Amino acid sequence: MTSFVLPHEVHGDGAHKVFAVHGWFADRSAYAAVLPDLDRTAFTYALVDLRGYGEARDAAGSYTTAEAAGDLLELADRLGWERFSVVGHSMGGAVAQRLLTAAPHRLRRIVGVSPVPASGMPLPGEQGALFSDAAHRPENRRAIIDFTTGGRRPAAWLDRMVARSLERSDAKAFRSWLDSWAGDDFHADVEGSEVPALAVAGELDPALSPAVLRRTWTAWYPRAELVALPGAGHYAMDETPLDLVRVVEDFLRADSGGSPDLPRPAREGEPARPEGEPA
Repeated sequence: MTSFVLPHEVHGDGAHKVFAVHGWFADRSAYAAVLPDLDRTAFTYALVDLRGYGEARDAAGSYTTAEAAGDLLELADRLGWERFSVVGHSMGGAVAQRLLTAAPHRLRRIVGVSPVPASGMPLPGEQGALFSDAAHRPENRRAIIDFTTGGRRPAAWLDRMVARSLERSDAKAFRSWLDSWAGDDFHADVEGSEVPALAVAGELDPALSPAVLRRTWTAWYPRAELVALPGAGHYAMDETPLDLVRVVEDFLRADSGGSPDLPRPAREGEPARPEGEPA
């Protein structure tokens, strides 16, 4: 274990402990839009800043998903969390899967929101240059966000997302993180894990689409579920926050005895339910 403590903020006092891990473009403020509507009586959420982001912007490190998994375990020990779930967005989804290799016995459930697969995400040719140069070119960050949200979002929102990304991340760390989440392939180490695993995909995201996650996430994890959100791209926290909260908390709540029978979005492979029909 290291002596480094991930900067974090805790919301709620529920028995089910949950880490929320951000992606490549933002710190823990990535979850700001969903915070008001989280169930704080059933869950306790700890939102973290990974090394190179937010309050950990100047923290030294290797900036890898494996290191981040170790940092989360260190924080769990300090918080007194013996078992917990993890929600990870994009790069944070790869961190959640790394925990399957480090401490599967401590995980109740994992959720990936547009998660990078444990096989990595090769970025050849011009695509690789677009992502690599995003460390110091704001226009590249904007192009990536626009592409992964289907080219449908307002210019002001794109500009705000880029500004937040630049403000909340260190450029050198940002570039180093790319090598890990895009280049590391550890799927052989997690394939077959029995930890329940939900992937939430935005149907407007051409990069980490439902089809991509069907070939990876649901193929590797025997207890996997996949939910596609029609109105979302890569940033469901901003694009469809209420839908995301409902899907994620339904999945997490199932670990602790379930909840009243309320309608929920259909999982992959289920027929759509008419309005008013119980889930």
